[in-house]
Amino acid sequence: MFIERPYAQLYSVAFGNSPRTLLAIGGWAGSWEVWTDTLADLSPTWRTIAYDHRGAGASSCAVESITLDNLVGDLFAIMDAYGLDRCVLAAESAGAVTALLAALQHPERVQALVLVDGLYYQPSDSNSPFVMGLKTQFEATIGAFVDNCVTEAHGAIWRRWGRQILMRSEPAAALRLYECAQEVDLRSRLRSIQTPTLILHGRDDRIVPLASSEWLAIQMPNSHLEVIDGAGHVPTVTRPHIVADAINRYFG
Repeated sequence: MFIERPYAQLYSVAFGNSPRTLLAIGGWAGSWEVWTDTLADLSPTWRTIAYDHRGAGASSCAVESITLDNLVGDLFAIMDAYGLDRCVLAAESAGAVTALLAALQHPERVQALVLVDGLYYQPSDSNSPFVMGLKTQFEATIGAFVDNCVTEAHGAIWRRWGRQILMRSEPAAALRLYECAQEVDLRSRLRSIQTPTLILHGRDDRIVPLASSEWLAIQMPNSHLEVIDGAGHVPTVTRPHIVADAINRYFG
């Protein structure tokens, strides 16, 4: 269903009918679809909900409304729309910024966190080749980004799908979402997050190095890290059964 928000209409989906709920967040300009197969595995024993954040997928918004405050506010609005006082937040890549900020702002509403190849800090560089590529050669830049996300052998079908997903984002929206990620540095605040956290990371990730999640696991007092061998940046797509199994083991 679509959920009305200030200057935005957010597309969301829900599956399953369990007392426990997992709400999934995509990364950067990725839609909820990056969680599709993982949620399919979880839905028999979880109520699973996901949505397209501002600037991604089927959601629509004014580009200037894409801010960190609105991205976090949207997350809580999704929870409210589905009657959730509290749930597990699962986020991949840049979506981890939204999940971590939510846990910092309203820890009473976040039962636990699942962070998959999560981002929590990115140095700002407005003149980087990637930023310039988004501005001048959007399709080619998206293609190169997806190639670096999906490093797995025989990954052509996933790379094709990934390009289709990301190309649904307008260039200006994708750029603004990337800029949002560059505006945050949560390193000094991680120790204050007491929320139980499962950290998953692909060993072959070229976008967010494994060392980033290893450091994150040291900082967060109630966290547990699992490394997925042979996986790149989007194991929710390329290793969904492994991701789902890890979630089910962690939560018993």
